[in-house]
Amino acid sequence: MTANSFDLIVIGSGPGGYVAAIRAAQLGLKTAIIERSELGGICLNWGCIPTKALLRTSEVYHLMHNAEAFGLKAEKISFDIEAIVKRSRGVAGRLSGGIAMLMKKNKITVIKGEAKLEKGKDAPTVVVGGDRYTAKHVILATGARARTVPAAGLEPDGDKIWTYREAMVPTAMPKSLLVIGSGAIGIEFASFYRTMGAEVTVVEMMDRVVPVEDAEISAFAAKAFKKQGMTLMLSSQVEKLEKTAKSVKVSVKDAKDKITVVEVEKVILAIGIDANIENLGLEPLGVKIDRGHVVNDGFGRTNVKGLYAIGDVAGPPWLAHKASHEGVVCVEKIAGNDVHAFETSNIPGCTYCHPQIASVGLTEAKAKEAGHDVKVGRFPFVGNGKAIALGDDQGLVKTVFDAKTGELLGAHMIGAEVTELIQGYAVARQLETTEAELMHTVFPHPTLSEMMHESVLDAYGKALHI
Repeated sequence: MTANSFDLIVIGSGPGGYVAAIRAAQLGLKTAIIERSELGGICLNWGCIPTKALLRTSEVYHLMHNAEAFGLKAEKISFDIEAIVKRSRGVAGRLSGGIAMLMKKNKITVIKGEAKLEKGKDAPTVVVGGDRYTAKHVILATGARARTVPAAGLEPDGDKIWTYREAMVPTAMPKSLLVIGSGAIGIEFASFYRTMGAEVTVVEMMDRVVPVEDAEISAFAAKAFKKQGMTLMLSSQVEKLEKTAKSVKVSVKDAKDKITVVEVEKVILAIGIDANIENLGLEPLGVKIDRGHVVNDGFGRTNVKGLYAIGDVAGPPWLAHKASHEGVVCVEKIAGNDVHAFETSNIPGCTYCHPQIASVGLTEAKAKEAGHDVKVGRFPFVGNGKAIALGDDQGLVKTVFDAKTGELLGAHMIGAEVTELIQGYAVARQLETTEAELMHTVFPHPTLSEMMHESVLDAYGKALHI
C-alpha cells in the first residue's frame, strides 16, 4: 500500500466514526479517519458531553437552593455563567484530546479537511483538498446538524435565535426564552435554563411533551415541568418570529388557530436534525437516499460497492450509542467476522432533563398496536426508600410484558438516575429475559433499582411495597 492507500477510510470522527476506526485497527486493517473539525464530532464537542456538564451544574444549583431539606444552610447563592460555560467546554476539550490519543495508540491516520467521493475501483476514491486517498472500504459517518426552517423565519442568527451551539455557550443568562420542540435536545435545554432561573416556554406540535416516550411518562413529565414553572404550549406551532432591538416576539398558533404572542429574549430551535449528505459527491455515485438519509442494509452497506454508512447519516434513532454499535457491526462484517445485522429495538433512549427520562423497547400503545396482549406494571418513586433518602421521590417505573409469553416488550422510567437504571432492562431485552427470570433476580437494598423489580412484580399482581 502507498501512503495514501488504506484498507478502510472513515469519514467523520463522531461516536460512530472513531469507534469504527478503532475496531478496524484492532482487527488489523490499515485505517484512516477524516475530520473537518474537532475529533469526537458533534456529540462529544457540541452535544452529548458538554450538555451533560451544563445539566450537572443546574442539578447542583437546584440542590443548593434546597439545602435546608437536607439540614444544610446555603446563603447568597449565585452563579458565574462564564465559569459554567468554561467548565463545559473544558470537559469537551479533555475528551476530544482523549480521542486524539486513541487514534495515535491504534496507529490510525488522522486527515484534517472536507472529504468528497469520486468513482473508484474497490470503493469510492476520497478527495481531501488536493490529495486523493484510496481504500478497499469507505465508511460515511458524517453525522447530522440542527434542522432549520428558513421559509417560516426559523433561521438561526447566533444572537437572538439559537441552535444547540449558541445555547451551550451563552455570554449571559437570558431572563426569558422560548424553546421550539420538546424532544430530548429541546427539553434538556429547557430544563437547564429553567433551573438556572430563566422563564421558559416550550412550543410542541404534538399534543404532549417528549412525544416519543410512553404516554404516562409524557404526562408525568409535563406535570413536573409545569410545577417547575415552565409554560408548555402543546398542539401548537410557531407562525412568525419578529425580532426587536432587545427581544423576539413569537406568534404561536394552537390547535384551534388561536394566535398567542410570546415575547422573549432568546429562541432555541430544537425541531430535529438533518443528515450531513451534501457536498460529498453522493449523487454522481448513485448512492440511495431515503428521506434525507443514506440507506444501508443492517451491516452498514450501501448500494454502492465498498461504501458504507453508519450513525445519524444512516437514519434514526439519532443516538451516539446507536452510531458506535452500528460502526462496530459494520467493521466486523468488513473483516469477515460472523455478526448479526444491526437492529434498533433494544437501543435505550435517555433524556437528561430534571426529572430524567429513559426507555427501551415498545411503549404500551405501540405494543397494543403490534397485536400484543399486554400486562403492565408500575412502581412509584415515592414507595422506594433510597429515593426518599435522596430527597428525590417523584418518579415512575413502568414495564410492559406480553401476557402470553412473558417477554419484556418495553420499559419506561422517569425520575432520579433513570438514565443509569435503564441499562438493566436493556440487558434483559437483549438476553430475551422473561418475567419469571426478572422476578427471581435479587436486587440490592437500598437502591433505586428495587423499583425495577417491583414494577415487574406489579405487572403480575405480586408487588410487595405498594
